[in-house]
Amino acid sequence: MGLYKKRKDGSEQPYILGPLKLRLPFIHYKMEYPDWLQGAILCVVPMSITAVMMDTLGIPFELAIAFVIINNFLYLLHTHFGDPSIAGWITAGIPLYVGFLAGFPEGEARILALIALQLTVAVIFLCMGIFKGADLLVKRVPTSLKAGILLGAGFAALYGEFADGGRVWTMPITILLGAALGFFMMFSKTAAPLRERYPFFRYVAQFGIAIPFALAYLFGIIIGEVGMPQISWSIVALPIGEIVSTYSIFGVGFPPLGYFLQALPLAIAAYIIAFGDVLVASSLLKNADEVRKDEKVIFSPARNSIIVSIRNFISGVFMPFLPLSGPQWTGGQALVLNRYMNNSRKQVDSYWGGATGIYWGMSIALLLGPLVTLFQPGINIGMALTMLIQGYLCGYLAMEILKEKGTLEKGIAIIIGAVLATQGAAWGLGVGIVLWLILEKQWVNKKSIPQTEDESKSV
Repeated sequence: MGLYKKRKDGSEQPYILGPLKLRLPFIHYKMEYPDWLQGAILCVVPMSITAVMMDTLGIPFELAIAFVIINNFLYLLHTHFGDPSIAGWITAGIPLYVGFLAGFPEGEARILALIALQLTVAVIFLCMGIFKGADLLVKRVPTSLKAGILLGAGFAALYGEFADGGRVWTMPITILLGAALGFFMMFSKTAAPLRERYPFFRYVAQFGIAIPFALAYLFGIIIGEVGMPQISWSIVALPIGEIVSTYSIFGVGFPPLGYFLQALPLAIAAYIIAFGDVLVASSLLKNADEVRKDEKVIFSPARNSIIVSIRNFISGVFMPFLPLSGPQWTGGQALVLNRYMNNSRKQVDSYWGGATGIYWGMSIALLLGPLVTLFQPGINIGMALTMLIQGYLCGYLAMEILKEKGTLEKGIAIIIGAVLATQGAAWGLGVGIVLWLILEKQWVNKKSIPQTEDESKSV
C-alpha cells in the first residue's frame, strides 16, 4: 500500500493543509480505473463545445480543443481541495451567452465581451462563497423569476438547434437519431425497468449520452451525413503562448466598463441557473452519505462557490471559456455516485478516487490525437445532443418549481422565458422584475383598506 493513508470507519478521508483539505493521489486516495475509463469514453461531451466556440468566437479547432483540455484540468481543483462536486459548465445558459456575444462585432470585441462576462460571474461566485449570500440571489428571488429564467434557457436551447441554420439541419437524420436514443435511455418510462432487469442495459445506460452519440456518429458516417475522420497519431498540442497573446487580457487588453455593465444581467441569470446545480449536488451527496456509512463526504456550498470563482477568474484572465465554469456536471456526478453507492468499501475504498479519476481519464483522453481526431467530424452531434437534453431538463425543472404555484406565477414565468429567449437576459430580467412589482407584489394590505359606510353596515 506504500504511502496510502487509511481513514477510520465513518470519518472523512485523510487530507493535508488543514482547511484547504488537499488530497493527493496514491497518498490520500486510490486510483479508481473504472472511473478513468468512464471519463475517457465521455471525452466527446466537452469536445462538443468546440463547435460553438468556432462559430461564435472564430477560434480555430486546434485552439478550441486546447481551451477544453485546460478547462478540464481545472475541474480537478474541486476534488483536490475538498469539494466533492464533479464540476462542469453553466450549461443551460449557453444559448444566452451566444445571443449576448452576437450583439458585439466579430473578432476582438466578442473576446472582450466574454472576458467581461466571465470575470463578472467570478466576482458573483466569490461574493456568494465568502459571504454565504445565496439567499440574496436565489432564496429571495421570486419563484416566477427563477422559473422564467429556466424556461428562457430551455426555449433558447431548443430554438437554437431547430431554427434555420441550426445544428439539427446540418445532419438531421444523425442528430435526431442520437437524440431519440439519448432521450430513450435517460428519460423513458420503458428504460427504467430495462435497467433493473438487464445488467448489460444498466451498464450501457450509465454512460449517459456517450453511447447514443457513438451509435448516431457511426450511422451518420454510413449514410454520408458525417465525413470520415482524418486520424492524427500525435499528442494534442497546447499552444499556451498563442492563447495568452491572442485571447487573454494580456493580448486583447482589459474590457471597457461598458462591457461589464452589459454583461451584469446575464451574469446574474447565469448564477441563478448555476445555483440550482449547487442544490442538486448537495442532495445527491447527502444521499450517498446515507448509503455509504463508512465514509463522511462533506459538501460545502461556500467552498464550491469559491473554487468555481477561481476557475472563472483563471479562464477570464487567460482564456475566456464560452460555457463558463459552473458548480456541477450532473451527469458525471450521477455516474461517480452510482458506482460509489453500489459498491462496498472493499470494492471502492473512497469517493475521492472515482471523483478525481473521471476527470483524469477525460483530460488525458483529450490529449490523445487519435481520439480527438476520430470524433472531430461529430462535434456538432455532441453539442446538439447536449443542448436538446439541456432544453428538456430546463423546462422540466421550471415546471417542477411552478407545480405548487398559482396561475399568476406560471403566466409571469412564461412571459419572462419568452422575452429572455428572444431578447436576452437584460430584457428578460427587466420584464420579470416589472411584472413581479405590478402583479405579484402586494403593496396594500387588504385589512388596511378603509371600508365604506355600506360595507361597515353589512358587517
